[in-house]
Amino acid sequence: MALAHYEKVWHNGNFIPWSDANIHVASHVVSYASCLFEGIRCYETPQGPAIFRLKDHADRLVNSCKIYRMELDYTRAQLGQAMMELVRVNGIKACYIRPIVFRGLGEVGVNPLKNPIEIYLLAWQWGKYLGEEALKHGVDVCVSSWQRIAPNTLPALAKSAANYMNSQLIKMEALTNGYAEGIALDATGHVSEGSGENIFLVRDNKLCTPELASSVLPGITRDSVMTLAREMGLIVVEEALARESLYIADEIFFTGTAAEITPIRSVDRIVVGKGEPGPVTRKLQDRFMSIVQGRAEDKYGWLSHCNQPVGAASR
Repeated sequence: MALAHYEKVWHNGNFIPWSDANIHVASHVVSYASCLFEGIRCYETPQGPAIFRLKDHADRLVNSCKIYRMELDYTRAQLGQAMMELVRVNGIKACYIRPIVFRGLGEVGVNPLKNPIEIYLLAWQWGKYLGEEALKHGVDVCVSSWQRIAPNTLPALAKSAANYMNSQLIKMEALTNGYAEGIALDATGHVSEGSGENIFLVRDNKLCTPELASSVLPGITRDSVMTLAREMGLIVVEEALARESLYIADEIFFTGTAAEITPIRSVDRIVVGKGEPGPVTRKLQDRFMSIVQGRAEDKYGWLSHCNQPVGAASR
């Protein structure tokens, strides 16, 4: 299926046609995966298109770049403004936004420091990551034989392309074996995350999620769910989780920009709860979607509405 993309792409301060968004095969990123990126949803709301937690995504992108010693010519605020302009100039109602920062064509070798830094902002139409049915009925997953990267190997707090080679192995193994997704353990054998999602467990009215030390990406949807859960009066705990806790949980669900809040109905063919989305998962789903779709008060200021006049991006 062809990617349902939007025509205008932001590149280093200018809008260019999608077909012109190209790189040379000798670019540093091709051989060495020197790329940091984000995934951001823009939702259709009664007030017009709105980007979910724009500032937080821009912050995480810049922080990822800092970890990899990439100095950007644009501030967080300027990148956020450029993403809003991307939505406006393309006439978008709802989309998935992909900011990409990578090292381009320069010297060939592991040392990246003399290669130019390129920034692209792309947008395309992307529905429910694991499918509409997944949100309604849940998905069947497995514990992967591939573990997450160990501490002090690659930084899990950075959203880097290199980390997603690990994710590809987890995802392909799961699909090959008839599952929708895989759950990785960390280097100590504790629960980490899915190939592209954070994970939550519900047991005895307590909401648990792996701590960041378990090679977990600090997910922005993850953070939102913890906020909403506390609002609902739930006890929220970040801790090291044993693999077997997946088998005895009352409810389990994935969170992520792409996955949003996706219930898990079985792990390794062991049924979770009643084999259907549980009440906590459903309540969090409904609360989250009502906010991002503009049907409930945005009391946390999570939505950046894009219906202002288009202005020029500035350095």
